[in-house]
Amino acid sequence: MTPKPLANPTASRTRPQPASRLRWQAKRARIIDASMRHFAEQGYHAARIEDLSAQLGVAKGSIFHYFGSKGGLFVEAYKQAVRSFSNYLDCPANVRDGGFFEILRYWLVNTEHMLREDWIPYRVALLGNYGVDLEIKREINRFLAAEDPYGSAAFVRFGLTRGELRSDVDSAMISSILDWTVERFQDALLTEELDPGLFPHPSIPQKNEARIHQFLEILQGAIGAR
Repeated sequence: MTPKPLANPTASRTRPQPASRLRWQAKRARIIDASMRHFAEQGYHAARIEDLSAQLGVAKGSIFHYFGSKGGLFVEAYKQAVRSFSNYLDCPANVRDGGFFEILRYWLVNTEHMLREDWIPYRVALLGNYGVDLEIKREINRFLAAEDPYGSAAFVRFGLTRGELRSDVDSAMISSILDWTVERFQDALLTEELDPGLFPHPSIPQKNEARIHQFLEILQGAIGAR
Protein backbone atom coordinates (compact mmCIF):
# COMPACT_ATOMS: atom_id res chain seq x y z
CA MET A 1 0.00 0.00 0.00
CA THR A 2 1.42 3.38 -1.02
CA PRO A 3 1.66 5.77 1.95
CA LYS A 4 -0.25 9.01 1.76
CA PRO A 5 1.87 12.15 1.33
CA LEU A 6 2.15 14.41 4.34
CA ALA A 7 -0.08 17.44 4.26
CA ASN A 8 2.90 19.57 5.26
CA PRO A 9 6.21 17.79 4.54
CA THR A 10 8.25 20.35 6.47
CA ALA A 11 6.25 19.70 9.64
CA SER A 12 7.97 16.30 10.14
CA ARG A 13 11.46 17.75 9.98
CA THR A 14 13.35 18.32 13.20
CA ARG A 15 13.63 22.01 13.93
CA PRO A 16 17.14 23.23 14.58
CA GLN A 17 17.81 23.62 18.27
CA PRO A 18 19.19 26.83 19.73
CA ALA A 19 22.97 26.89 19.94
CA SER A 20 22.82 27.18 23.74
CA ARG A 21 20.81 23.96 23.96
CA LEU A 22 23.30 22.11 21.75
CA ARG A 23 26.19 23.36 23.89
CA TRP A 24 24.37 22.22 27.04
CA GLN A 25 23.85 18.74 25.59
CA ALA A 26 27.46 18.50 24.37
CA LYS A 27 28.87 19.50 27.76
CA ARG A 28 26.60 17.08 29.58
CA ALA A 29 27.63 14.22 27.25
CA ARG A 30 31.32 15.12 27.74
CA ILE A 31 30.95 14.94 31.52
CA ILE A 32 29.20 11.55 31.33
CA ASP A 33 31.87 10.11 29.00
CA ALA A 34 34.69 11.24 31.31
CA SER A 35 32.86 10.05 34.42
CA MET A 36 32.49 6.52 33.03
CA ARG A 37 36.26 6.12 32.88
CA HIS A 38 36.71 7.85 36.26
CA PHE A 39 34.21 5.56 37.99
CA ALA A 40 35.63 2.51 36.20
CA GLU A 41 39.16 3.30 37.35
CA GLN A 42 38.42 4.54 40.88
CA GLY A 43 35.23 2.72 41.89
CA TYR A 44 32.13 4.57 43.03
CA HIS A 45 33.08 5.47 46.59
CA ALA A 46 36.66 6.52 45.81
CA ALA A 47 35.67 8.63 42.80
CA ARG A 48 35.85 12.39 43.46
CA ILE A 49 33.92 15.07 41.64
CA GLU A 50 36.83 17.44 42.35
CA ASP A 51 39.20 15.21 40.37
CA LEU A 52 36.72 14.87 37.52
CA SER A 53 36.13 18.61 37.32
CA ALA A 54 39.90 19.26 37.24
CA GLN A 55 40.34 16.69 34.50
CA LEU A 56 37.60 18.28 32.39
CA GLY A 57 38.51 21.85 33.19
CA VAL A 58 34.99 22.67 34.39
CA ALA A 59 33.75 23.98 37.72
CA LYS A 60 32.72 21.39 40.31
CA GLY A 61 29.46 23.31 40.76
CA SER A 62 28.78 22.92 37.05
CA ILE A 63 28.77 19.13 37.38
CA PHE A 64 26.39 19.31 40.33
CA HIS A 65 24.19 21.68 38.30
CA TYR A 66 23.83 19.05 35.58
CA PHE A 67 23.45 15.94 37.74
CA GLY A 68 22.60 17.04 41.29
CA SER A 69 25.08 14.75 43.06
CA LYS A 70 27.78 12.16 42.54
CA GLY A 71 25.07 9.52 42.73
CA GLY A 72 23.03 11.26 40.03
CA LEU A 73 26.09 11.37 37.77
CA PHE A 74 26.82 7.69 38.37
CA VAL A 75 23.26 6.71 37.44
CA GLU A 76 23.63 8.52 34.11
CA ALA A 77 27.01 6.86 33.54
CA TYR A 78 25.44 3.48 34.33
CA LYS A 79 22.62 4.09 31.86
CA GLN A 80 25.08 4.95 29.11
CA ALA A 81 27.15 1.88 29.93
CA VAL A 82 24.34 -0.66 29.71
CA ARG A 83 22.81 1.03 26.66
CA SER A 84 26.10 0.33 24.88
CA PHE A 85 25.65 -3.44 25.36
CA SER A 86 24.01 -5.55 22.67
CA ASN A 87 20.49 -6.91 23.11
CA TYR A 88 20.08 -10.66 23.36
CA LEU A 89 18.71 -10.86 19.82
CA ASP A 90 21.54 -8.77 18.33
CA CYS A 91 23.46 -11.89 17.38
CA PRO A 92 24.50 -13.53 14.09
CA ALA A 93 21.65 -15.05 12.08
CA ASN A 94 23.02 -18.60 12.34
CA VAL A 95 23.13 -18.30 16.14
CA ARG A 96 19.58 -16.95 16.22
CA ASP A 97 18.43 -19.89 14.10
CA GLY A 98 19.81 -22.18 16.79
CA GLY A 99 17.21 -20.91 19.23
CA PHE A 100 16.90 -19.40 22.69
CA PHE A 101 19.55 -21.36 24.59
CA GLU A 102 22.03 -21.27 21.71
CA ILE A 103 21.79 -17.46 21.78
CA LEU A 104 22.49 -17.49 25.51
CA ARG A 105 25.50 -19.73 24.93
CA TYR A 106 26.80 -17.33 22.28
CA TRP A 107 26.74 -14.31 24.61
CA LEU A 108 28.23 -16.20 27.56
CA VAL A 109 31.09 -17.62 25.49
CA ASN A 110 31.82 -14.16 24.11
CA THR A 111 31.75 -12.44 27.52
CA GLU A 112 35.51 -12.27 27.96
CA HIS A 113 36.08 -11.19 24.35
CA MET A 114 33.62 -8.29 24.74
CA LEU A 115 35.31 -7.29 27.99
CA ARG A 116 38.71 -7.02 26.32
CA GLU A 117 37.23 -4.84 23.56
CA ASP A 118 35.89 -2.24 25.99
CA TRP A 119 36.23 -2.84 29.72
CA ILE A 120 34.90 0.54 30.87
CA PRO A 121 31.12 -0.04 30.49
CA TYR A 122 31.44 -3.52 32.00
CA ARG A 123 33.25 -2.13 35.02
CA VAL A 124 30.61 0.59 35.45
CA ALA A 125 27.83 -1.99 35.17
CA LEU A 126 29.59 -4.17 37.75
CA LEU A 127 29.79 -1.21 40.12
CA GLY A 128 26.09 -0.54 39.60
CA ASN A 129 25.29 -4.13 40.52
CA TYR A 130 27.50 -4.48 43.58
CA GLY A 131 29.36 -1.31 44.50
CA VAL A 132 26.87 1.51 45.15
CA ASP A 133 24.53 2.62 47.90
CA LEU A 134 21.00 1.26 48.18
CA GLU A 135 19.40 4.52 47.06
CA ILE A 136 21.37 4.47 43.81
CA LYS A 137 20.58 0.79 43.33
CA ARG A 138 16.87 1.63 43.53
CA GLU A 139 17.31 4.20 40.76
CA ILE A 140 19.14 1.62 38.66
CA ASN A 141 16.42 -0.97 39.21
CA ARG A 142 13.73 1.51 38.17
CA PHE A 143 15.68 2.27 35.00
CA LEU A 144 16.16 -1.42 34.16
CA ALA A 145 12.46 -2.15 34.69
CA ALA A 146 11.31 0.81 32.61
CA GLU A 147 13.75 0.54 29.69
CA ASP A 148 14.71 -3.16 29.51
CA PRO A 149 18.08 -2.27 27.89
CA TYR A 150 19.05 -5.90 27.24
CA GLY A 151 15.82 -6.69 25.38
CA SER A 152 14.93 -9.47 27.83
CA ALA A 153 11.17 -9.27 27.20
CA ALA A 154 11.57 -9.59 23.41
CA PHE A 155 14.05 -12.43 23.91
CA VAL A 156 11.61 -14.33 26.12
CA ARG A 157 8.81 -13.81 23.56
CA PHE A 158 11.17 -15.23 20.94
CA GLY A 159 11.72 -18.35 23.06
CA LEU A 160 8.00 -18.75 23.77
CA THR A 161 7.12 -18.40 20.09
CA ARG A 162 9.59 -21.16 19.24
CA GLY A 163 8.14 -23.38 21.96
CA GLU A 164 11.46 -23.52 23.83
CA LEU A 165 10.25 -22.00 27.10
CA ARG A 166 7.63 -22.99 29.64
CA SER A 167 4.20 -21.65 28.78
CA ASP A 168 2.85 -22.38 32.27
CA VAL A 169 5.02 -19.66 33.85
CA ASP A 170 4.34 -15.95 33.49
CA SER A 171 6.65 -14.44 30.85
CA ALA A 172 7.56 -11.57 33.18
CA MET A 173 8.74 -14.12 35.74
CA ILE A 174 10.87 -15.85 33.11
CA SER A 175 12.39 -12.49 32.16
CA SER A 176 13.22 -11.81 35.80
CA ILE A 177 14.81 -15.24 36.26
CA LEU A 178 16.82 -14.69 33.09
CA ASP A 179 18.07 -11.28 34.21
CA TRP A 180 18.92 -12.38 37.74
CA THR A 181 20.78 -15.56 36.85
CA VAL A 182 22.50 -14.64 33.59
CA GLU A 183 23.77 -11.31 34.91
CA ARG A 184 25.13 -12.90 38.07
CA PHE A 185 26.78 -15.73 36.16
CA GLN A 186 28.26 -13.38 33.56
CA ASP A 187 29.65 -11.17 36.30
CA ALA A 188 31.30 -14.24 37.82
CA LEU A 189 32.99 -14.92 34.47
CA LEU A 190 34.39 -11.38 34.50
CA THR A 191 35.24 -10.85 38.12
CA GLU A 192 38.84 -12.11 38.05
CA GLU A 193 39.75 -9.35 35.59
CA LEU A 194 37.41 -6.68 36.93
CA ASP A 195 37.28 -7.19 40.68
CA PRO A 196 39.14 -10.20 42.14
CA GLY A 197 37.57 -11.50 45.31
CA LEU A 198 34.04 -10.28 44.55
CA PHE A 199 32.65 -13.80 44.26
CA PRO A 200 33.49 -16.61 46.71
CA HIS A 201 34.06 -19.09 43.86
CA PRO A 202 35.58 -17.11 40.99
CA SER A 203 35.61 -18.46 37.48
CA ILE A 204 38.65 -20.35 36.21
CA PRO A 205 39.24 -19.50 32.53
CA GLN A 206 40.24 -23.07 31.64
CA LYS A 207 36.96 -24.37 33.07
CA ASN A 208 34.64 -21.68 31.73
CA GLU A 209 33.35 -23.75 28.82
CA ALA A 210 32.23 -26.55 31.15
CA ARG A 211 30.71 -24.06 33.61
CA ILE A 212 28.73 -22.37 30.82
CA HIS A 213 27.43 -25.75 29.67
CA GLN A 214 26.38 -26.66 33.22
CA PHE A 215 24.76 -23.27 33.78
CA LEU A 216 22.68 -23.58 30.61
CA GLU A 217 21.60 -27.10 31.57
CA ILE A 218 20.37 -25.84 34.95
CA LEU A 219 18.62 -22.83 33.43
CA GLN A 220 16.95 -24.98 30.76
CA GLY A 221 15.71 -27.29 33.47
CA ALA A 222 14.09 -24.33 35.23
CA ILE A 223 12.50 -22.37 32.36
CA GLY A 224 12.78 -24.68 29.33
CA ALA A 225 9.69 -26.29 27.83
CA ARG A 226 8.83 -29.59 29.44
